[in-house]
Amino acid sequence: MCGITGWASFHHDARTQSQVIEAMTATLTSRGPDAGGCWLGEHTAIGHRRLAVIDLAGGAQPMTDRPDRPSTVLTYGGEVYNHHELRAELRSRGHDFRTRSDTEVVLRAYTEWGEDVADHLEGMFAFAVWDERAQRLVLVRDRLGVKPLYWAAVDGGLAFASEPKALFAHPEIRPRVDADGLREAYSLLFNTGPTVWSGIREVEPGGVLVLDRDGIRERRYWQLAAAAHEDDRDTAVERVRGLVGAAARSRLEADVPLCSLLSGGIDSTVLTALLADELRLREGPGARIRSYAVDYSDQAEQFTGDVLRTGHDTPFATEAGAFIGTDHSTVVLDPRALLDPGHRRAVVVARDAPIGVGDMDTSLYLLFGEIRRHSTVVLSGEAADEVFGGYPWFHDPAALAARTFPWLLVTGDEAAMPMNPELDLRIGEFRDDTYRTALAAVPHHEDETPAEHRQREMQHLSLTRWLRQLLHRKDRLSMAQGLEVRVPYCDHRLVEYAFATPWALKSFDGREKSLLRAMGSGLAPDSVLRRPKNHYPATHHPDYNRGLQDMARDALSAEGVCAIADETRIRPCLDTPPDRLEWGQRLRLERVVDLALWLDHYRPELVL
Repeated sequence: MCGITGWASFHHDARTQSQVIEAMTATLTSRGPDAGGCWLGEHTAIGHRRLAVIDLAGGAQPMTDRPDRPSTVLTYGGEVYNHHELRAELRSRGHDFRTRSDTEVVLRAYTEWGEDVADHLEGMFAFAVWDERAQRLVLVRDRLGVKPLYWAAVDGGLAFASEPKALFAHPEIRPRVDADGLREAYSLLFNTGPTVWSGIREVEPGGVLVLDRDGIRERRYWQLAAAAHEDDRDTAVERVRGLVGAAARSRLEADVPLCSLLSGGIDSTVLTALLADELRLREGPGARIRSYAVDYSDQAEQFTGDVLRTGHDTPFATEAGAFIGTDHSTVVLDPRALLDPGHRRAVVVARDAPIGVGDMDTSLYLLFGEIRRHSTVVLSGEAADEVFGGYPWFHDPAALAARTFPWLLVTGDEAAMPMNPELDLRIGEFRDDTYRTALAAVPHHEDETPAEHRQREMQHLSLTRWLRQLLHRKDRLSMAQGLEVRVPYCDHRLVEYAFATPWALKSFDGREKSLLRAMGSGLAPDSVLRRPKNHYPATHHPDYNRGLQDMARDALSAEGVCAIADETRIRPCLDTPPDRLEWGQRLRLERVVDLALWLDHYRPELVL
């Protein structure tokens, strides 16, 4: 896992701009605390920061196909889980290897297959290849968009980076925000492509972007399809068991300490159990995987259920850890840590964005910091709800009938950041237009009923949009701590199979995630298997609410805040007793605090 950056321009000699690429690369040090390097050619500058996970002695980047007069230069971040198989295939085709890193496999694979290289890769990755012979820059992003990759036009070409902050170190790119960017940020539609920053875009998940002397072209090498499904229930359960197991096993390779997140929900428990079983097979019956959960100092006494949270996680996580046989730890946070201005600012800077989920972001950042003291790689159950139909909106008739993005109804986010009416952002119209566009992208199957297709729409929206912000959050907050997160449920083969599976099979027991629950029998305690979906925990301590209100009061007086936020709709949240703040009110306060920190740090030009 690493940070990548650079640019290609056919109008300038990059060899004279070493200070620029060094500055861009330095902004990504947290993503790669172990090493860094730059490569300069006539038309290209490439930078890399390394978090060493596989082949610690080798694998240095940027990597070239040969030391003298290289024709191919690679900067790569992520993990390719089938690199052993690809190495064998490439050797049979005449390729020699200097290292045992997956980085070199990607490099040699490009020299063999060119722009079609991504079709051969399994994993999470974002990389850039400069092809000296073809005078071509190729950017590639993994199928689900686990790893980020941004780009912006510069004179004669484009610049790219793992995070926007690296682009801002380029002299032609400045932090600039317009009305379109605010619509993207606060509409909560999670488009892929546009960002809050004017002129900065993401490479699409499953996408390839190519720059050459003819210009820029983009294409998708992978997207969800409505394939036929003929398996019966027992076959489907076995197929899911095989796919999840294979995904878990492939993600255990590391030359550094590795652990698992274990919240006490079915997703993380099944995953941790599979990892623990595989570790015992590899290392002996006494091997134990380390597992982690997060909790708050007030949770046991003051837990309050809501639409997203049905119970206190810690007892279930503790029981699951004992059942599986992990070395389990619970990281307990108090309101002071969550309110610490330094932590809040670090989270906003990590995300490069004014919008987040407040204490849940800060707690995840702090949890990752604690994990990083002992491990470099952690596995997480992200995407199981999208893959297996776990969210409330898959089962709520009102959400199914609504003609809008379902999370806007269920989570209460829609009014969480009221905008200054003078901006006239027309977010309602933007949401309607975007929703129609999103539905038009959903593939059809000729045999499906309207009800079945509606569930396919829900899953497509969840996998291509809602999941995007969860993966973004997890990547940015973990990499800010120099920690790699692997997400086995994002294995594209599992996603393809589940997307093609009829809804009747996904809900055959009348509950959410039926297939995962069935395949998890024996891997998790019955209490966990029966447990309803529970969202990531949030603190309920009145002291946190009180401190948040104080921070929000200060935020409202910060420069630029009231140009974006509607102060008249935020003020009432400040007068609500701390122990009576509702979820939507808290989100308004969280986001106005983050907005003030974001404006103060980036000082963006607002073109509104």
